[in-house]
Amino acid sequence: MARVLTGIQSTGTPHLGNILGAIQPAIEMAKDSKNESFLFIADLHSLTQIKDGALLRENTYAVAAAWLAFGLDTSRTVFYRQSDVPEVTEFAWYLSCYFPYQRMTLAHSFKDKSDRLADVNAGLFNYPMLMAADILLYDAQLVPVGKDQLQHLEMTRSVAQRINHQIDPKHGSEILVVPEAMTFGTTMSVPGTDGAKMSKSTGNTLDVFADPKDLKKAINKQIITDATPLEDPKDPDGSVVYKLCEILMSADDAAEMASKLRAGGYGWGHAKKALLEALVDGYAEPRARFSELMADRGAVDAELKIGAEKAREVAAQTLARVRTAIGY
Repeated sequence: MARVLTGIQSTGTPHLGNILGAIQPAIEMAKDSKNESFLFIADLHSLTQIKDGALLRENTYAVAAAWLAFGLDTSRTVFYRQSDVPEVTEFAWYLSCYFPYQRMTLAHSFKDKSDRLADVNAGLFNYPMLMAADILLYDAQLVPVGKDQLQHLEMTRSVAQRINHQIDPKHGSEILVVPEAMTFGTTMSVPGTDGAKMSKSTGNTLDVFADPKDLKKAINKQIITDATPLEDPKDPDGSVVYKLCEILMSADDAAEMASKLRAGGYGWGHAKKALLEALVDGYAEPRARFSELMADRGAVDAELKIGAEKAREVAAQTLARVRTAIGY
């Protein structure tokens, strides 16, 4: 059995790209009896950007509610809020004391903003060590990461190896488990309303939890189509609307839409209507469940509390082992 750990940022309600590319695959992976899944909401990391307490809480609840709405089985997954496990911040300090400053300056999270140091806080600079603590505290063996996080995982591996070696130079006793990256070559890339990768930072997202009226407005206003007359043939392959429908519909339904577009007499308005129906009907159950959970924060807190208690049991054992090893 492998222990798999995944962290998710609390930067707002997950959009369609998050759901298809991360949430649903992770939930499916958690169902595998060969895996022991740890899944946490990284609200401490979010503090490097968000300084509005009410917004930070709202984002955290929205992320938790989204995962639960899509059927995350908390009896099979340790699902918790990062800030509910205070051991992680103590551990991050220990790791910081074993990792060289110069290596930290090379971290993408810092380097990408190093020409605007007025925007860089110490938390952002130390981000890689908090991420390392998130992973090493739970003896995680596998960590699903995208290309943008591979460097930080290498830093995690490096600091674990440094501690193991310095505690016992001759034998390199494994005080800490050195994790491996888990990458997916077939990770789904979902186009946003402008055709680029769907991302909150570019504002091209679709919110499946939104009121259908708001969703309709977003589709009609944000997805730009050409002015080809209704009766003329159209190219589905160059259309954002069709690409999204192709992802959301069955293969047969998508093929039928493509055929209609190429034949003419079927317009972009028809395609947008079909996209709206796919989103509204396809996600009706999760949308209803999400609304219930956001209206009952106590139910979300209860789920996160159970997960935090499980996480702290593991964290306490690792922290005790490390404290003894380094001299406390």
